[in-house]
Amino acid sequence: MKKVWIIALLAFAACKNDTKSTDKSATEETKLTAHRTFEKVDIEPILENDSLSIRAIEVIGNNLAFAANRGTYGLYNSANNKWKLSQQKFDSLSPEFRAVGSTANDFFMLSVGNPALLYKTGDDGKMKLVYKEENGKVFYDAIAFWNDKEGIAMGDPTADCLSIIITRDGGNSWEKIDCSKLPKAAEGEAAFAASNSNIAIEDDHVWILSGGMKSRVFHSADKGGTWEVVETPLKQGKPTLGGYSMDFYDEQNGIIIGGNYEDPEGNTGNKAITTDGGKTWKLIADGQEPNYKSSVRYVPNGNGEEIVAVGFTGISYTKDAGKTWEKLSDEGFFTLRFLNDSTAYAAGSKRIAKLRFK
Repeated sequence: MKKVWIIALLAFAACKNDTKSTDKSATEETKLTAHRTFEKVDIEPILENDSLSIRAIEVIGNNLAFAANRGTYGLYNSANNKWKLSQQKFDSLSPEFRAVGSTANDFFMLSVGNPALLYKTGDDGKMKLVYKEENGKVFYDAIAFWNDKEGIAMGDPTADCLSIIITRDGGNSWEKIDCSKLPKAAEGEAAFAASNSNIAIEDDHVWILSGGMKSRVFHSADKGGTWEVVETPLKQGKPTLGGYSMDFYDEQNGIIIGGNYEDPEGNTGNKAITTDGGKTWKLIADGQEPNYKSSVRYVPNGNGEEIVAVGFTGISYTKDAGKTWEKLSDEGFFTLRFLNDSTAYAAGSKRIAKLRFK
């Protein structure tokens, strides 16, 4: 069964035109609806499992892959509405996966905790371990790819900098960047493995969002070769505060969001935008909707104006680049990925759903 699952996954992945999520794709059909704004969302559960907490999903063509706790991962075939699920073991351990990614050829899943385990689809039909890191402080949060050869994953510091690993050979090998080449992490600065969205990529650029005692944005314009870091205006200074999620619409326009999951109704100092490629950040809708959110995404073809944010506190939407927001639903999710400009997949506690925005 596992071999069939992997073969199916590779077949679906090969249908992708590029390695970036299809939420950035532009078709003639979606261009026609670019000026539509959302007033409601219909939520259709497509997977329900009481044992799962799902924080990492990846759109592959028209289909969806996920990896979660209990070593569980799976692929949804949208053509027949069927799931293929499997489990990954490491010795006697059942890893908890909170980060997934894909290239045109492979699916990747990265675990949290010690040891850190990064798997990719293997030639023998099984998931292949391509990176392992043992450290009492190791905790990886997100993974993303520039193209079929180059990718990046980030995690909490194990020394005096964020943990950043990079591949240049399609994910077969990964190398951790030495702290001498990275900005020094502040005391208590880390990241949240809340939705696999601490990393944003546009062309050669990559941005990484930290949180906790310090919440900043790390930026590289050359695929991780050199780095700089800038401050954010997000509320910080406690382990549960700061940025939880980020997204960029293009090289200039981006958004960060978060808050404090222990104070989910708080809505001050929890969201900001940039219009200069992350050099500066400005708070938006401060003291207004939305409150704590763990995942934020630009709506494809929304001209950088339309954004959706989700969390266990519900689903919120803006049509004016974050100046004002409307709550579309009280239903909670941890993470969100768009399929096109009106349909998205969302995952959370015990379920994955298809969201249709109208």
